[in-house]
Amino acid sequence: MQIISGLIVSVDAFFVGLALGLQKGCRFIYLVAINLFLLCLCMVGFFIAVRVYSIIPFDTDIVVGLCFIALGLWCIAHFAFSKYTKAFGSESRKTIVLVGLVMSLEAMIITMGITFIFQPHSTIVVPITVAFAHFGYSALSFLLARTRQFARIPVMVSNLVSGLALIVYGLMALFVEIIAK
Repeated sequence: MQIISGLIVSVDAFFVGLALGLQKGCRFIYLVAINLFLLCLCMVGFFIAVRVYSIIPFDTDIVVGLCFIALGLWCIAHFAFSKYTKAFGSESRKTIVLVGLVMSLEAMIITMGITFIFQPHSTIVVPITVAFAHFGYSALSFLLARTRQFARIPVMVSNLVSGLALIVYGLMALFVEIIAK
Protein backbone atom coordinates (compact mmCIF):
# COMPACT_ATOMS: atom_id res chain seq x y z
CA MET A 1 0.00 0.00 0.00
CA GLN A 2 2.89 2.39 0.71
CA ILE A 3 4.19 1.99 -2.84
CA ILE A 4 0.74 2.40 -4.39
CA SER A 5 0.16 5.54 -2.30
CA GLY A 6 3.51 6.97 -3.40
CA LEU A 7 2.65 6.37 -7.04
CA ILE A 8 -0.88 7.78 -6.80
CA VAL A 9 -0.06 10.99 -4.96
CA SER A 10 2.85 11.75 -7.27
CA VAL A 11 0.62 12.12 -10.32
CA ASP A 12 0.63 15.91 -9.90
CA ALA A 13 4.33 15.76 -10.87
CA PHE A 14 3.10 14.90 -14.37
CA PHE A 15 1.56 18.35 -14.65
CA VAL A 16 4.61 20.06 -13.15
CA GLY A 17 6.80 18.35 -15.75
CA LEU A 18 4.36 19.41 -18.43
CA ALA A 19 4.52 23.03 -17.27
CA LEU A 20 8.33 22.95 -17.30
CA GLY A 21 8.43 21.20 -20.66
CA LEU A 22 6.25 23.90 -22.18
CA GLN A 23 8.87 26.50 -21.25
CA LYS A 24 11.40 26.65 -24.05
CA GLY A 25 14.19 27.80 -21.72
CA CYS A 26 13.94 24.75 -19.47
CA ARG A 27 16.32 21.90 -20.21
CA PHE A 28 15.92 18.28 -19.16
CA ILE A 29 19.05 18.53 -16.99
CA TYR A 30 17.21 21.12 -14.86
CA LEU A 31 14.48 18.57 -14.24
CA VAL A 32 17.09 15.99 -13.22
CA ALA A 33 18.64 18.47 -10.76
CA ILE A 34 15.22 19.33 -9.33
CA ASN A 35 14.47 15.65 -8.79
CA LEU A 36 17.82 14.98 -7.08
CA PHE A 37 17.01 17.78 -4.64
CA LEU A 38 13.51 16.32 -4.32
CA LEU A 39 14.95 12.91 -3.37
CA CYS A 40 17.00 14.53 -0.61
CA LEU A 41 13.95 16.35 0.75
CA CYS A 42 11.90 13.13 0.61
CA MET A 43 14.51 11.41 2.79
CA VAL A 44 14.51 14.34 5.22
CA GLY A 45 10.70 14.27 5.31
CA PHE A 46 10.66 10.55 6.05
CA PHE A 47 13.07 10.82 8.98
CA ILE A 48 11.26 13.87 10.39
CA ALA A 49 7.90 12.08 10.16
CA VAL A 50 9.20 8.99 11.92
CA ARG A 51 10.49 11.11 14.80
CA VAL A 52 7.53 13.50 15.01
CA TYR A 53 4.73 10.91 14.73
CA SER A 54 4.70 10.01 18.42
CA ILE A 55 4.76 13.67 19.48
CA ILE A 56 1.63 14.76 17.58
CA PRO A 57 -1.30 14.41 20.02
CA PHE A 58 -4.02 14.38 17.36
CA ASP A 59 -4.78 12.51 14.15
CA THR A 60 -1.96 13.09 11.66
CA ASP A 61 -4.39 12.84 8.74
CA ILE A 62 -5.55 16.35 9.67
CA VAL A 63 -2.02 17.73 9.34
CA VAL A 64 -1.47 15.95 6.03
CA GLY A 65 -4.81 17.02 4.60
CA LEU A 66 -4.42 20.68 5.55
CA CYS A 67 -0.87 20.78 4.18
CA PHE A 68 -1.96 19.42 0.80
CA ILE A 69 -4.94 21.74 0.59
CA ALA A 70 -2.69 24.70 1.42
CA LEU A 71 -0.14 23.64 -1.22
CA GLY A 72 -2.85 23.21 -3.85
CA LEU A 73 -4.35 26.59 -3.07
CA TRP A 74 -0.89 28.14 -3.16
CA CYS A 75 -0.23 26.65 -6.63
CA ILE A 76 -3.50 28.03 -7.96
CA ALA A 77 -3.02 31.43 -6.26
CA HIS A 78 0.56 31.64 -7.54
CA PHE A 79 -0.67 30.97 -11.06
CA ALA A 80 -3.41 33.61 -10.75
CA PHE A 81 -1.00 36.19 -9.31
CA SER A 82 1.76 35.52 -11.82
CA LYS A 83 -0.70 35.61 -14.71
CA TYR A 84 -1.48 39.21 -13.88
CA THR A 85 2.15 40.17 -13.31
CA LYS A 86 3.20 38.40 -16.52
CA ALA A 87 5.88 36.52 -14.57
CA PHE A 88 4.25 33.19 -15.22
CA GLY A 89 5.49 31.28 -18.19
CA SER A 90 8.57 33.46 -18.42
CA GLU A 91 11.73 31.82 -19.57
CA SER A 92 13.73 32.81 -16.50
CA ARG A 93 15.64 30.34 -14.40
CA LYS A 94 14.10 31.97 -11.34
CA THR A 95 10.69 30.62 -12.38
CA ILE A 96 12.13 27.15 -12.97
CA VAL A 97 13.85 27.17 -9.56
CA LEU A 98 10.61 28.27 -7.87
CA VAL A 99 8.62 25.49 -9.55
CA GLY A 100 11.31 22.97 -8.57
CA LEU A 101 11.33 24.16 -4.98
CA VAL A 102 7.56 23.92 -4.68
CA MET A 103 7.54 20.44 -6.24
CA SER A 104 10.31 19.32 -3.87
CA LEU A 105 8.54 20.66 -0.77
CA GLU A 106 5.32 19.06 -1.94
CA ALA A 107 7.11 15.72 -2.37
CA MET A 108 8.54 16.07 1.14
CA ILE A 109 5.04 16.63 2.53
CA ILE A 110 3.75 13.65 0.52
CA THR A 111 6.49 11.51 2.03
CA MET A 112 5.65 12.71 5.53
CA GLY A 113 1.95 12.12 4.93
CA ILE A 114 2.39 8.56 3.70
CA THR A 115 4.79 7.88 6.57
CA PHE A 116 2.22 9.19 9.07
CA ILE A 117 -0.61 7.17 7.55
CA PHE A 118 1.27 3.86 7.54
CA GLN A 119 3.12 4.37 10.81
CA PRO A 120 4.53 2.26 12.54
CA HIS A 121 5.02 0.09 9.45
CA SER A 122 6.50 2.81 7.22
CA THR A 123 9.84 1.97 5.61
CA ILE A 124 12.48 3.73 3.54
CA VAL A 125 10.52 2.53 0.50
CA VAL A 126 8.16 5.49 0.98
CA PRO A 127 10.59 8.33 0.14
CA ILE A 128 12.26 6.33 -2.61
CA THR A 129 8.92 5.54 -4.26
CA VAL A 130 7.73 9.14 -4.00
CA ALA A 131 10.99 10.51 -5.44
CA PHE A 132 11.19 8.06 -8.33
CA ALA A 133 7.50 8.43 -9.13
CA HIS A 134 7.94 12.21 -9.25
CA PHE A 135 10.91 11.84 -11.55
CA GLY A 136 9.16 9.33 -13.80
CA TYR A 137 5.96 11.33 -14.14
CA SER A 138 7.67 14.70 -14.58
CA ALA A 139 10.26 13.34 -17.05
CA LEU A 140 7.56 11.67 -19.15
CA SER A 141 5.40 14.78 -19.31
CA PHE A 142 8.43 17.04 -19.87
CA LEU A 143 9.38 14.99 -22.92
CA LEU A 144 5.76 14.83 -24.12
CA ALA A 145 5.51 18.61 -23.85
CA ARG A 146 8.24 18.87 -26.45
CA THR A 147 6.06 17.08 -29.03
CA ARG A 148 3.76 18.96 -31.39
CA GLN A 149 0.54 17.59 -29.91
CA PHE A 150 1.31 18.57 -26.33
CA ALA A 151 2.93 21.90 -27.20
CA ARG A 152 -0.56 23.23 -27.93
CA ILE A 153 -1.70 22.79 -24.32
CA PRO A 154 -1.82 26.08 -22.43
CA VAL A 155 0.58 26.17 -19.49
CA MET A 156 -2.26 27.30 -17.22
CA VAL A 157 -4.03 23.94 -17.61
CA SER A 158 -1.13 21.98 -16.19
CA ASN A 159 -0.74 24.31 -13.21
CA LEU A 160 -4.42 24.39 -12.34
CA VAL A 161 -4.75 20.61 -12.58
CA SER A 162 -1.64 20.16 -10.42
CA GLY A 163 -3.10 22.46 -7.74
CA LEU A 164 -6.47 20.74 -7.89
CA ALA A 165 -4.82 17.32 -7.59
CA LEU A 166 -3.13 18.44 -4.37
CA ILE A 167 -6.41 19.77 -2.98
CA VAL A 168 -8.22 16.50 -3.81
CA TYR A 169 -5.48 14.47 -2.12
CA GLY A 170 -5.71 16.77 0.91
CA LEU A 171 -9.45 16.23 1.13
CA MET A 172 -8.93 12.47 0.80
CA ALA A 173 -6.42 12.59 3.67
CA LEU A 174 -8.87 14.57 5.83
CA PHE A 175 -11.69 12.13 5.20
CA VAL A 176 -9.66 8.91 5.15
CA GLU A 177 -11.33 7.70 8.34
CA ILE A 178 -14.80 8.34 6.94
CA ILE A 179 -13.93 6.67 3.64
CA ALA A 180 -12.39 3.65 5.41
CA LYS A 181 -15.59 3.03 7.40
